[in-house]
Amino acid sequence: MEEDIRKIAEGYEKYAKQCGFRLNPDRKMVEAIVSGLVMNQKKYGARYCPCRIVTGNKEEDRKIICPCAYHRSELRETGRCHCGLYLK
Repeated sequence: MEEDIRKIAEGYEKYAKQCGFRLNPDRKMVEAIVSGLVMNQKKYGARYCPCRIVTGNKEEDRKIICPCAYHRSELRETGRCHCGLYLK
């Protein structure tokens, strides 16, 4: 599981670099967030952001699959996404 978390985090780091922001440098925080994503994938079938509430409405919940629909606006407004995975 630890290797899976590391690989997933590397994928999110590549995504962040491609988009012009960065992954949180706090590795423990990143591991906790990615662990939550993995748990949500096992429980709900998708990597829902652990900082969001899964409602069961597939259409609405699709917006909170990481990277969620809100991360870019949160980065612009506050310099970080809600869960802290991505930073400006």
